[in-house]
Amino acid sequence: MPRIVGEVMTSEVVGARRETSFKDLARLLDRHGISGLPVVDDDDKVVGVVSGTDLVRRQAEAAGRGPRGSAAGGAATAAELMSTPAVTVHPEQRVADAARVMERHRVDRLPVVDEEDRLIGIATRRDLLRVFLRTDEEIRRDVADDVLTRALGLPPGAVTVSVRDGMVTLRGRLERRGDVPLAGRLAWRVDGVVGVVSDLTFRVDDTRPGAPLAAGPRTGRGGPGGRPAPAAGAGRTPAGDRADLSRTGAPEGG
Repeated sequence: MPRIVGEVMTSEVVGARRETSFKDLARLLDRHGISGLPVVDDDDKVVGVVSGTDLVRRQAEAAGRGPRGSAAGGAATAAELMSTPAVTVHPEQRVADAARVMERHRVDRLPVVDEEDRLIGIATRRDLLRVFLRTDEEIRRDVADDVLTRALGLPPGAVTVSVRDGMVTLRGRLERRGDVPLAGRLAWRVDGVVGVVSDLTFRVDDTRPGAPLAAGPRTGRGGPGGRPAPAAGAGRTPAGDRADLSRTGAPEGG
């Protein structure tokens, strides 16, 4: 089953308050070897995030204003330095979804909050990436067992699953056309999958009421490079094109 943020997050969080000074923020970042930290209010609700980049930028701006400006920069507080609103995630969100949030907002860590936006943990890029450091064989086994056999009820061997560097390829013939895109979406949910290529065909077009059955198995003619062409009515799902997690995310409906 897909892992969720609550399973990989760090519960002990280094945080700051609105009134935390510039120097104390710098000490916290240095002491704990971290690149940023959440800022919380008196109810432990996340109100912003301060990063090392924020401190460097403030110090550079202050230095440009001369000695007085430099001193003023050092006296700044978290409330003045933090980025708002904070980009947060909830513990029940899938790790893959949190990774996309992180990539979209170009951040290295995400405060994890409860239903009332109170801070309960932190998820770093390293935490999330651990989920994707799975072998191709582990991924292949999960797709075959959890998706094809358990979720779709297919007999073993009905669909061939191959995985290379996290990219899953599905080949075979399903009974119903509607199961073709479903197989691709479910495969996307398996931890470690970075893309899905579907070369699945179908026997019955259940998406068109009253449509006739597709023709029989593929014949020996026609495909590129000598591969047989699909039977009439059979074909690839639109989700079958190669997908790239870093650019497009999972197919809609996942």
